[in-house]
Amino acid sequence: MISLLRPTSFLRHGSISAARAVMALLLALLSGCANYTINPLEWFGDDEIDPPAELISIVEEVDLRPRWSVNVGNGQGGNYTKINPIIDNNTLYVASENGNLVAIDTATGEIRWRQEVDQTITGGVGAGEGVVMFGTEEAEVVVLSQADGTEIWRSAVSSEVLSAPQTNGDVVVAQTVDGKLVALNHETGEQRWIYETTLPALTLRGTSSPVITRNGIAIAGFSNGTLISLRAEDGVLLWEERVAIPEGRYDIDRVIDVDGNLLLDGQRVLASSYQGNIMAFDIQSGRIVWGREASSYHGLDQGFGNIYYCDDKSHIVAVRDNSDDVAWENEDLHNRSITAPTAIGNYVAVADYEGYVHLLSQIDGRIIGRTKIDDDGVRANMLANDGTLYVYGNSGRLTALALQ
Repeated sequence: MISLLRPTSFLRHGSISAARAVMALLLALLSGCANYTINPLEWFGDDEIDPPAELISIVEEVDLRPRWSVNVGNGQGGNYTKINPIIDNNTLYVASENGNLVAIDTATGEIRWRQEVDQTITGGVGAGEGVVMFGTEEAEVVVLSQADGTEIWRSAVSSEVLSAPQTNGDVVVAQTVDGKLVALNHETGEQRWIYETTLPALTLRGTSSPVITRNGIAIAGFSNGTLISLRAEDGVLLWEERVAIPEGRYDIDRVIDVDGNLLLDGQRVLASSYQGNIMAFDIQSGRIVWGREASSYHGLDQGFGNIYYCDDKSHIVAVRDNSDDVAWENEDLHNRSITAPTAIGNYVAVADYEGYVHLLSQIDGRIIGRTKIDDDGVRANMLANDGTLYVYGNSGRLTALALQ
């Protein structure tokens, strides 16, 4: 039989709707043939089955005005990377695919230091406890000093790292694309422990970033739809729960990746999965405390008593926390490959593949502000801090926007 998908093949976000129909047809027609592999990313031409929505005119009720901007290397580069910036102690750390790292004062845009490394960066950026962390295409975790960007250590891991490593000052934890979570000594980079899952036949290209709680619990979501909790100091498994259960006849119907960043909220951790659910778990016990069916490969945010998520069709949804009530849903950005939602003030911000930033009212979901930031689009999660929205465009320009 023709093998349409190599073990642990990857699909880019946004290609799956069309791929599902083709997959079903090819599996039906090609059974009984010799072994062969086909890259699913090469199946489609320029015609789109369900094209992105055209932007509709809006009544602008809020202005998004640039305060400052900084260029950071080649941004997301030519591959489907998603390198997110991060803020720690009033400094914003951001990296580009081609190895540029910059530390920027959040208020003024002043560059505190700029560093270049000889690696292709695919996962980042993490910051905390005096260090900046990122992962590479060459399967390394690299740690720099927050003070001046000098390299402290780098450590080889089992495969490429596509999300930001995290630290609690004792260990640095990083997730690799081959389904492993590895903990490295914060001071030396020496491996402390490793946890391994089994990957399904087909996954989205990406991983969520692990988190470490204040009481030393490491939590991570995987492409098999599970969320795991371990003791950060020694890797002892505390609990494992499912965010989603695979269903369907074909591999593409059974994709249930937990790719969006996890949301810590008091004693809860919230996770979303593609073709699955949004779930809230008790951090200590793993007990399910809330959930609803949803399909999302983005992270979550919250505000005004709502949980905000973007589904796989780029619809923005506000759900009343701890209930099944949908406060509002906006479909105006259908299939525009929007980012994860970011709550700021009275608004929810998302950005799209054409580089537009959209502001929605947290009250009713209307789009009431819009500005274009980057002709190459925006994939990275936006950051909100002290009333300022930070947007990292795919071309490498990071912009601070003031809401007026």
